[in-house]
Amino acid sequence: MGNRDSISRRRFLTDAAGVAGTMAVLQPGLHFGVGLAQDAVLDTPRSNNKKGREKVAWKVQPFPMTQVTLRKGPLKDAMEINRRYLLEVPNDRLLHMFRVTAGLPSTAQPLGGWEAPDCELRGHFAGGHYLSACALMYSSSKDEQLRAKGNALVTELAKCQKPNGYLGAYSEEFYDRLKSLQKVWAPFYTYHKIIAGHLEMYVHCGNEQALHTAERMADWAYQWIMPIQEDQLARIQRVEFGGMTEVLYNLYAIGGYEKYAVLARRFDKKEFSDPLAAREDHLAGLHANTHIPQVIGAARGYELTGDDRYYIISDYFWHEVVDKHTYSTGGTSDGEGWQEPGKLAKQLGPAAEECCCSYNMMKLSRHVYGWTADPKVMDYYERLMFNVRLGTQDKDGMLMYYVPLKPGMWKTFGTKFDAFWCCTGTGVEEYAKSNDSIYSHDDDSVYVNLFVGSEVNWPQMGVSLVQETKFPEQEGTTLTVHAGKPKEFTIRIRVPYWATKNVAIAVNGELQGIAATPTTYAELRRVWKDGDRIEVALPFSFHTSPLPDDSTLQAVMYGPLVLAAEMGRDGLTHAMIYGNSGPDDEHQKPIGMPEITVTNSLGPITWVERVPGETLRFRTVTTAESINLRPLYQIMDERYSVYLKVNEKAV
Repeated sequence: MGNRDSISRRRFLTDAAGVAGTMAVLQPGLHFGVGLAQDAVLDTPRSNNKKGREKVAWKVQPFPMTQVTLRKGPLKDAMEINRRYLLEVPNDRLLHMFRVTAGLPSTAQPLGGWEAPDCELRGHFAGGHYLSACALMYSSSKDEQLRAKGNALVTELAKCQKPNGYLGAYSEEFYDRLKSLQKVWAPFYTYHKIIAGHLEMYVHCGNEQALHTAERMADWAYQWIMPIQEDQLARIQRVEFGGMTEVLYNLYAIGGYEKYAVLARRFDKKEFSDPLAAREDHLAGLHANTHIPQVIGAARGYELTGDDRYYIISDYFWHEVVDKHTYSTGGTSDGEGWQEPGKLAKQLGPAAEECCCSYNMMKLSRHVYGWTADPKVMDYYERLMFNVRLGTQDKDGMLMYYVPLKPGMWKTFGTKFDAFWCCTGTGVEEYAKSNDSIYSHDDDSVYVNLFVGSEVNWPQMGVSLVQETKFPEQEGTTLTVHAGKPKEFTIRIRVPYWATKNVAIAVNGELQGIAATPTTYAELRRVWKDGDRIEVALPFSFHTSPLPDDSTLQAVMYGPLVLAAEMGRDGLTHAMIYGNSGPDDEHQKPIGMPEITVTNSLGPITWVERVPGETLRFRTVTTAESINLRPLYQIMDERYSVYLKVNEKAV
């Protein structure tokens, strides 16, 4: 998230408590002229046929989070830490600047950082991300205290909403500056977060008042933007506007009011989306997290309109970023921007891999996976989950902004009430939905996408599946079927890209002679009985992930895990680790990238071994001075390097 010019939860349609009304159909390619009047046709849902809300059916659906329970493991730990932090943040402090802006009394101490009274992004966390996190956490953990906290916040925010529908922690004057092309940070970015937070409270907590607030906010945006001419709008769109397209399509999906689909299309930034629609990569120089949410909006537009242009934009973008703009971890961006396709060797900076980008790429991946059930998408999702998302939260719930890739840098975290960066917001959301997308299903198959201790209930089939694993410390998992009566269906278990040998699947102790090719699903179809047990062996092995433009710069991987070189704690202080969005590179003596010389730099790895008697501890074995390695997600308060310089000597 940067002060400069420069992704959806499908359960909105299936899980919403008390959703009323259904979708009008916006035909593919339909264009509405500038200044279209807000008349009765746009104000009234056209159809009560719920099937008409979605024009594109997903091939597989994620199980609702209410049907998935995390069990002991790193994701469960992360979710619990996040839950405790959310409970600590006082509502009165979250509400302070909303009340001040509305002319209501407040004696609360203002929050700091990006929620401070002088920050032009104030309100994005307090009235947006925080509500989303409370709602998502309620779905994933059934925490009634957080639901009540979110409901109370919705009630008080409604008191701050103006008669014209506007709600914000700063005045409408920010939008006057935007319209007149004066300097302003990103008012619609914040506006999106507030609408989205209210919408999540409706979807996951059944709060009707939250939906009403969100619709009135969208109505204000409709009146603001519709009279604007296209040339002026194109310039306005150069100021970051977050996921306005997505949230407006979600409002359209819930209520069927076509005006929200019209408004969503007005946020289509053509100078960004047109090259993608032509399958052209013009990403270099763009601010990454400004644009990933716009692609999520395109994905949601495709699902609701069937417009193939939207599909091409989102599908092409996903593959291009994953294949040509992504590091070994799955993260993307350096200094918050993109580079030329495949040019990463000079993009290993202290401000690499903005965490918001990883959050939004996971969000976009859920859409692409839903359309295709392609295991490659879940390979990427897993890579992000275990190498970027895990390890960006400390024991107290403080979150990171960047995951530095410059050798010798370290992780930095926010503080409890004085950070509230964009990545603080997406972080509390991500850890509130840690049970999302572990499992998916079609009509008679369950897909095991991730290896996470958990239980999924499938009441439509009368079965549940319990997964027991210590993954990634354990190289495999065990699944137990629970069923009231025997039931025939298929269990599909993802065979990851890194599982290249000795994958084995046994049912009730009997080895199954089935194909287990990397980046596929192993299929087990039978009549399942209560207590049937599936044991899955997924042996890890060493492999490298070299940069595309310099094969001597390699990340060492063990199965799905990126192994970082440990570089000590010399000179690090608490003040250097907490409070800054990234490490202070300018005042650091340069530290060289760890180097190793081997006889075969791109062949089978024989120069790394596990440390005997240790869990997930490794070392190099061919240099005079051994380099210690451990999973990046476990490194919290020391210097490290994700990449090694691997030199090849003549034999």
